[in-house]
Amino acid sequence: MSLTADLSGSGTLFRKEVLRFWKVAFQTVAAPVLTAMLYLLIFGHVLDKHVQPLPGVGYTSFLVPGLVMMSVLQNAFANSSSSLVQSKITGNLVFLLLSPLSHRAWFVAYVGASMVRGLTVGLGVLLVTVWFAPLRVAEPGWILVFGALGAAMMGSLGLIAGLWADKFDQMAAFQNFIIMPLTFLSGVFYSVHSLPGVWQTISHLNPFFYMIDGFRHGFFGVGDASPWLSLGVVTCAFALVAAIALRLLATGYKIRT
Repeated sequence: MSLTADLSGSGTLFRKEVLRFWKVAFQTVAAPVLTAMLYLLIFGHVLDKHVQPLPGVGYTSFLVPGLVMMSVLQNAFANSSSSLVQSKITGNLVFLLLSPLSHRAWFVAYVGASMVRGLTVGLGVLLVTVWFAPLRVAEPGWILVFGALGAAMMGSLGLIAGLWADKFDQMAAFQNFIIMPLTFLSGVFYSVHSLPGVWQTISHLNPFFYMIDGFRHGFFGVGDASPWLSLGVVTCAFALVAAIALRLLATGYKIRT
């Protein structure tokens, strides 16, 4: 198959995946934005006057980038994983298997659509929550880099989860026992410097911590780790997850008999 045809097919699949979540935007976009706003209202109201996680940064302001990035990661993962599982269960995956698309075209389309959903939700969360806290943008380049890399990594991880799962409860288990703990233990709601030594060490083994900390660095110019270290960790994590996803797609893992 020629590269031109492969790219054309990838673009068609990408548009299909974007339309899939956009047609139910009230559920896939508006609901996560509302959830993030409720987190901000509750945690910000309770802790704003009692916690200063970074020098010169109020707790509510500190919380906003974490909620934005958490929303990006969770929704990028949900898009690719739910699409594949749904296609398996309904049986329409066979139409994709009959098409002459390469595994690379599948990867680009699914991960690209996941990035669009994740970043759309993240932008929605930012626009809503910025009304509740003063927010500065110190280094916008880091915001863009970590937002894009984080969404791409989670879209790739969603592909792996979607290929592995055969039903929705397996998908829910993957999200509840892997994605949610890694997200909530990554410094979304706190600075890891406030943790005891052993938990700081554990947090620094979590790649989600570097995604969120690097993203937050773009807003305030300070963080718990060097943004260059965070960039290195996140890039390596994305490369590993993407390589696994591409390999599984190439071999037809659990989608070809």
